[in-house]
Amino acid sequence: MSDISLNGGEISILKTIGLGGGSMPGAQLADRIAHLEPAELVDALEGLIALDYVLADRIHVRTMDDVKAASFRINPARARELREAIYPSRKKPEPRRRRRS
Repeated sequence: MSDISLNGGEISILKTIGLGGGSMPGAQLADRIAHLEPAELVDALEGLIALDYVLADRIHVRTMDDVKAASFRINPARARELREAIYPSRKKPEPRRRRRS
């Protein structure tokens, strides 16, 4: 079971980037997440990068200009855990044990 806890802004960012492994330009990400304030977007991205959930091609992402100039993708090593944290109801049920007769 995953111990990852995410807030709404982080979930929105992860869903927008996509858990499939492709990268997304920062300008496109900023356009698609217009409902978040720029400071919220930058803070959430910094947190996701610090936790190694999101990979960026830039070392520092501290302003909206940095976000728009960078490219982001989900860390493939953490994609399964993130998918389980974002969609907890999609977990496969554990198989029932059958009694042998």
